[in-house]
Amino acid sequence: MTAKKFISICYLCSIALLTACGSSPTVSNSQQDNKLLKLLYWQAPTILNPHLSTGFKDAEASRITLEPLASFNNDGELIPFLAAEVPTVENGGVAADGKSVTWKLKQNVKWTDGTPFTAKDVVFTYQFIANPQVGSVSAGTYDVIKSVEAIDDHTVRVNFKNVNPAWHLVFVGVEGMILPQHIYQQYNGANAREAPANLKPIGTGAYRVVDFRPGDTVIYEPNPEFRQLEQLGFERVELKGGGDATSAARAVLQTGDADYAYNLQVEAPVLQQLETAGQGKVVTNYGALMERIIINHSDPNKVAPSGERSSVKFPHPFFSDPQVREALALAIDRDTIAEQLYGITGKATPNFLVAPEQYVSNNTSYEYNLNRANQLLDEAGWKDTNGNGIRDKNGAEMQILFQTSVNPLRQKTQTVVKQGLQSIGVGVELKSIDPSVYFSSDPSNNETVEHFYADLQMYTTGNTSPDPAAYMKFYTCDQIPQKANNWSGDNNSRYCNPEYDRLWQQSSSELDSAKREEIFIELNDMLVKGHHVIPLVHRADVVAFANDISGYELTPWDLRTWDIMNWRRE
Repeated sequence: MTAKKFISICYLCSIALLTACGSSPTVSNSQQDNKLLKLLYWQAPTILNPHLSTGFKDAEASRITLEPLASFNNDGELIPFLAAEVPTVENGGVAADGKSVTWKLKQNVKWTDGTPFTAKDVVFTYQFIANPQVGSVSAGTYDVIKSVEAIDDHTVRVNFKNVNPAWHLVFVGVEGMILPQHIYQQYNGANAREAPANLKPIGTGAYRVVDFRPGDTVIYEPNPEFRQLEQLGFERVELKGGGDATSAARAVLQTGDADYAYNLQVEAPVLQQLETAGQGKVVTNYGALMERIIINHSDPNKVAPSGERSSVKFPHPFFSDPQVREALALAIDRDTIAEQLYGITGKATPNFLVAPEQYVSNNTSYEYNLNRANQLLDEAGWKDTNGNGIRDKNGAEMQILFQTSVNPLRQKTQTVVKQGLQSIGVGVELKSIDPSVYFSSDPSNNETVEHFYADLQMYTTGNTSPDPAAYMKFYTCDQIPQKANNWSGDNNSRYCNPEYDRLWQQSSSELDSAKREEIFIELNDMLVKGHHVIPLVHRADVVAFANDISGYELTPWDLRTWDIMNWRRE
């Protein structure tokens, strides 16, 4: 069966099941309770400290109660949250030499326990993130900092190691959420994951957590200390986790059992069919999200003396060969994946960096060419010598394990990829992992994206700021997660190239915007043309809202809950 026929049949099955299936998982309480906001997350949060998890699901739930100093809206404008104003050269906030930025903070802001928020909390947040014993997933972004000083209770200065054109990457947006010093100061070390506030955070945001069952439900109520308490639209917020993306979409669009559904990675025809029920609407926003296949540059099957697998000490037995990686890329039918699975919610892309537009490379392309893929593998010496359908070389078979999170669309994508690879003689075993585990960043769990005990893995991420510096740092050598750094870091592919590192370092201090754009495009091209990662689909951010919910504005540069203080029911 061809990939396109397989997907078409799956479409028909999925749409036929929409009316046959029972009601989706409900959140709770009566549909008539206008002061109750019901959020449905098919990827359930497991921790409410965004600096200890790479999962957007955990950061989304945290963002309801934690805030950064500022964040970028959809138009790329910096909006103050805990900051009193946005630093500029004109107001003296951004140093003329590019080596520091000074933030003035809002006064009379309190944490949910009534403790005043001060500059000391900002200083402590940096100390927490930068502490290697903590193993913070945000640490790479904050490496550019030399020191953070509390000038007074409402003024904080960030000093950079070098000239830094991207001063707004720290304490801003997704990775900028501020933690309370008085709550976390006893957990600023190897015991960071034991902090009670990871499960019941103390924040400054619109709502506070009153109950959290990891992997299941988070209950919020208005933060009595919130500076705009009177404008909040709800007396209770319930975030329900679990299920799957299609069920979450159905709960908002068809049955009306929820008000909001997160990250709807669902086939486009299914979403369109559900939306005809008239209970809600699908809202999309193209930002920087990109579904990709990560190639493991280390051997996931060899065990290092430290006991870890996927160690940088052991290169991958065949993905270390550029011809093999190129053959892999040529055997993947991106157009079928994008057009027949994602539809209007995604488009095939050859690029690792897909937004903002000025950073998108025009030097790259993709091709689906099985003949060329077979030719490359033949030239690399991989041939099926024993007639079992799988290529081999020097006694080693080209058998791979391909993992991703549990999601029907991802499982269908895996099937398309598997068909292509099998057709060029690559044996493929598929694995799907519960997203609450896969994206948990738990150093004690071998099933996370950081451990990557497989040959290929697939997920979506992207730059969470209009400036892509932190995102492009993902592939630097010092970002490789390993046992020695408590499995922290975003470079789970274990790619390490000194030339890539040199270019990234150059970008981090280049003040000429045109030259920085050229450097980021060159970094993108280095990854793509070397087939060190396989970009698949530039994904739209897809969510669903009930028809009577208003006040929201999606931005690609923060989480979907960034403006929940403005949500209300008409």
